[in-house]
Amino acid sequence: MHFTECYPDTVSSVAAAVRSGSRKQLRRLIKRGRSVECRDNRGWSALHEAAAAGSTECVQELLSAVGSRAYVNSLTHEGESACHLAAQRGHLAVVQLLLEAHANIDQLTNDLSCPLYAAVDGGHKEVVELLVCEGAEVNRTHTASCWTCLHQAVYKGHSEIVRILINVCNLEAVDDHRITPLFLAAQYGQQECLEILVNAGANVNTQAADLATPLLIASQEGHQACVDFLLDHGADPNKACSLDWPQLPIHAAAEFGHIGILRRLIAVTDRKCDRGDGMVSPLYMTVKNNHIKCVELLLKEGYSPDAQDCTHILGLSSPLSLSNRTYRFVRSDDLTHSKNIHKNRWEVYTMGFSSPHNHGKIELTHWLPLLMKAGLEPSLLMQSRMLEESKGDVLNYLLEFVNWSTLSSSLKHILDQRRAEKTWEPCPRFDNIPPLSHICRLQVRSVLGPDLVMRTNVVEQLPVPSPLHDFLKFRDIPEPPVQTHFGIMTP
Repeated sequence: MHFTECYPDTVSSVAAAVRSGSRKQLRRLIKRGRSVECRDNRGWSALHEAAAAGSTECVQELLSAVGSRAYVNSLTHEGESACHLAAQRGHLAVVQLLLEAHANIDQLTNDLSCPLYAAVDGGHKEVVELLVCEGAEVNRTHTASCWTCLHQAVYKGHSEIVRILINVCNLEAVDDHRITPLFLAAQYGQQECLEILVNAGANVNTQAADLATPLLIASQEGHQACVDFLLDHGADPNKACSLDWPQLPIHAAAEFGHIGILRRLIAVTDRKCDRGDGMVSPLYMTVKNNHIKCVELLLKEGYSPDAQDCTHILGLSSPLSLSNRTYRFVRSDDLTHSKNIHKNRWEVYTMGFSSPHNHGKIELTHWLPLLMKAGLEPSLLMQSRMLEESKGDVLNYLLEFVNWSTLSSSLKHILDQRRAEKTWEPCPRFDNIPPLSHICRLQVRSVLGPDLVMRTNVVEQLPVPSPLHDFLKFRDIPEPPVQTHFGIMTP
């Protein structure tokens, strides 16, 4: 090869003429004997320059001067052919000329791309149509991730190209993680591509190497429209999606706080995940990530605040036993088993945890009203550490749900000490014997169980005057104020 005209970061005079798109100047240089095969420091020849620039006339002139297959298929230092450079930039006419000159339609670059993959990546529909029509390999894997052209088209959201490729590509092709194009559409929220693939017959319940499904990944990423479409077209919300524990799409929605998706999945997910042995309640996910609205929704829809003991799965005995560096919990070692907690032992959260919004504490104030309304037995929280460390308004709220006159002497001692230290200001009525009306509703709660009283309409079916319904459900007890990250107290 002749390199005498090449210098670092420069090109030959022939390549410079091609860059400018001057066919006359190119002809003049060729007649003077200047080499059209001379390469620059990237390994680019004049043909690479002409193809990249989309100069059809210059490409024709170069092919007329040197028409050998070796020249047409010469590669840059990156392994790029002239056909690849033209396809990458969407120069349809140039690609056509090079193919007629016997360009290798499936030539791979150093990074395992090819002309078709490059055209797909750039969204050049006409070039893709040409290459497919000319017999380009459509199911070869490319890049280190082993993606096919269909994977890349879906990832980029090139729906018109997807429509072309579904007729010739393997819809169930998998990458190195056994992820199909349909999975990618769900993962990246490419709804139109998802619909095209599903309507073409792609499997909506395909599973990746870790058993994740398209429905799980769409739920995790918050793509509501994709979730709705998948469910409407046969996606299974009860298919286990993890090798470690029976994770379902509802867990992903709960973990990432996508409340709209969570609401849709609650309606179709088997309730055995709520309390079933060997399962995990989605409440674990919401409490762990402090998605209070999701907690409210799950409790409102009947998910148990007690859930199931997941010690053997997650190392946690209840949703409230979640613990890490931003959580502080108190373990109770003397709780009795009862039918209300399904023989689970609670670890009671009493101090609060850091919030990214206020860099302080979100007190149990957030959780206690939710749990009480969902049927948590208040006696489970009446432990010494709870009374010692809870904020005053939280403590007052909790005492409203019990017979404060029958507390054990040790608990009464703690309350007396806190009052003396002025760390707790009790409600005035706590100095008196509870009224008969309060004792009666405690008895109703005891007989029916807090779960029925607080979460069903059983109270409305009792033979009592309707004005007592709210009283029997403890709705007269005002919730403790919650401090927002703006420092404003809200009820």
